[in-house]
Amino acid sequence: MGALDRTTVMHAADLTADLVACPEVAASWDRESTCVGMSVGGLARHLGGQPVTVVSLLPAADSQAGKGETIELLEHYARAAWLTEDLDGEANRSIRDSADRQAADGPAGAVSWMAEARGKLESVLADPPPTTYVPWQGWALKTDDFLVTRLMEMVVHADDLAASVDVRPPDFGSAVLDPVFRLLTSLAVRRHGQDALVRTLTRPQRAPATVSPFEPPRVRTAGVTGRPDPAGRHSRP
Repeated sequence: MGALDRTTVMHAADLTADLVACPEVAASWDRESTCVGMSVGGLARHLGGQPVTVVSLLPAADSQAGKGETIELLEHYARAAWLTEDLDGEANRSIRDSADRQAADGPAGAVSWMAEARGKLESVLADPPPTTYVPWQGWALKTDDFLVTRLMEMVVHADDLAASVDVRPPDFGSAVLDPVFRLLTSLAVRRHGQDALVRTLTRPQRAPATVSPFEPPRVRTAGVTGRPDPAGRHSRP
């Protein structure tokens, strides 16, 4: 996906930490979030886990060198089980259950966890390894590609969390959003095709019901606008 300004990871981590620390999240901690089947607290922990994963995996690269093949970013998503399963698939259940278990530490635990990771980010990103092994997948990515996956997770799940507690999502800015939008656009084209994306962006009267890279193609039927659930709920964690 091209060279990445790695300071964007720190900026995104700061914004997501502020969101997780807001009082509206604490007040709704045990309520279901917009990610169906996941609590607000579980979603906050899943969001907070993105910078934590960066500071955990990048320093471990030397000990994991040569473990698993290094694949391209789009192939990473083509192979990922959570993207091809339905809501009740094993990978998606595991993500939800793990996050909700971690949420038992409460809001203060999540805030402290993220602050500890943020304190390590700058040094970890200063001299990163060329590749990063992703242990839950069994393969490696170029480190900048791996960091783009974490940025995407932070942007998407920050919006999920903000919608869950009715606050504005963070304004990440173009430095964070540009690589995320390049990734999401590429995934959408791969899943739905060129015509679907062009029509959605420029000719809504001919557009399909969705071009989400995380949802299968759906044909817009007569009289159906394809509007989302009014509560903004969705199934992907």
